[in-house]
Amino acid sequence: MPKLFYAALANSLVASVTNTFVWFAITFWVYLETRSVIATSVMAGVYTVTVAFSGFLLGSLVDRYPKKVAMILSSSTSLVLFALAWLAFVLTPPAAFGDVASPALWVLIFLALAGAIAGNLRGIALLTLITVMIPEGQRDRANGLVGSANGFAFLVASILSGLVIGFFGLHWMFAGAILVTLVVVLHLWTLAIPNQTVAQAEAQTQSIDIRGSIRAIRAVPGLFGLIFFKTFNNFLGGVFMALMDPYGLELVSVQVWGALWGFLSLGFILGGLFVARRGLGENPLRLIFLANLAMWVICIFFTIQASIVLLTVGVFIWICLVPVVEAAEQTILQRVIPPERQGRIFGFAQSVEQAASPVTAFLIGPIAQLVFIPFMTTGAGVALIGDWFGTGVDRGIALVFILAGVIGLVITLFAMQSNAYRVLSAHYMRRQPEGETMRATTVAGEA
Repeated sequence: MPKLFYAALANSLVASVTNTFVWFAITFWVYLETRSVIATSVMAGVYTVTVAFSGFLLGSLVDRYPKKVAMILSSSTSLVLFALAWLAFVLTPPAAFGDVASPALWVLIFLALAGAIAGNLRGIALLTLITVMIPEGQRDRANGLVGSANGFAFLVASILSGLVIGFFGLHWMFAGAILVTLVVVLHLWTLAIPNQTVAQAEAQTQSIDIRGSIRAIRAVPGLFGLIFFKTFNNFLGGVFMALMDPYGLELVSVQVWGALWGFLSLGFILGGLFVARRGLGENPLRLIFLANLAMWVICIFFTIQASIVLLTVGVFIWICLVPVVEAAEQTILQRVIPPERQGRIFGFAQSVEQAASPVTAFLIGPIAQLVFIPFMTTGAGVALIGDWFGTGVDRGIALVFILAGVIGLVITLFAMQSNAYRVLSAHYMRRQPEGETMRATTVAGEA
């Protein structure tokens, strides 16, 4: 693989560490300040809503403008928003942050999370660079490296966020994020990333070309089925976004929880490295469904008892499978979608697949706090299953995870029997790899 790709990947890795660090730290800090599951679920909902609506625009920006410009815009936006969030924090009386209804609290949350979300533009740009810079036979491995980099970012950010919030506070979190993001922007200026897209004439369409994206997806038999399947999975995934941190923080301290997520993030690295070394085989689509079967079975059992060991083992296996699924979807899209439209298609898929998560994230916090938690603390669940399942706040949250796992398992089994699965699998196998002409713009980066 070209050295330029590794340099761009390293730059994106540092940016991803910083953005994920801010996201985790803010989530931990808000829960500890307010002790509100509703607050963290609303945060998860705001995050996913923004991701869902921004994907169309971000994908179009990647296709329309040079990749380097898109990546610099991403980190520069994060830099400005982190600085504004820091100012909001230092200028607001600390007492205002203890009230979940405080406007000052939500202004701070919005600025910090928007800065983290701006990094999604870099992620889309990096995926399209793989198509341009990497030969067809190596793209699954390149996607695996991206997955490992994301896992490493998750690991470092998890450890740092717990430690910084636990020992230093939000002020130093923002100071570190601003400094590192500035370094990322300066380093990115030095990289000789190609300034032309693979098909500039095609890229110069309207900024948000949703109709064209839909036509491109419909031209691939069964591709909409894959996107809708992942959309439903993300609908259930909103449970994880809203409830994982409250569940973990009921079992251990914030320092331990942050450090534990650092360990768990090794799963992202290991899963990505497995793909980078072994590839995805002849049929990545089949691998997506097999991995999902395993993930939903894990979801049923990893909270069956209030055990941090059981939670750690289950989540670790789950996380190992995430980069496999992501790399498989990316590899499919990189083969079946024309390069000049990949930014918009990746953005479209991101928007549609993430659109369901906010619904769950917004709803599941109140449902858990008003229905499932009372059910397992003072309600009928105590007498029905409390003697073996346990009682308390964490047991109410655990019940939600188990229900999500059962639904996910049933839907995955159903999807594997669908016509969309069969036709997309057959189309991918028939599709001939693109020639090497797309890589002409990156020959200078091969050195």
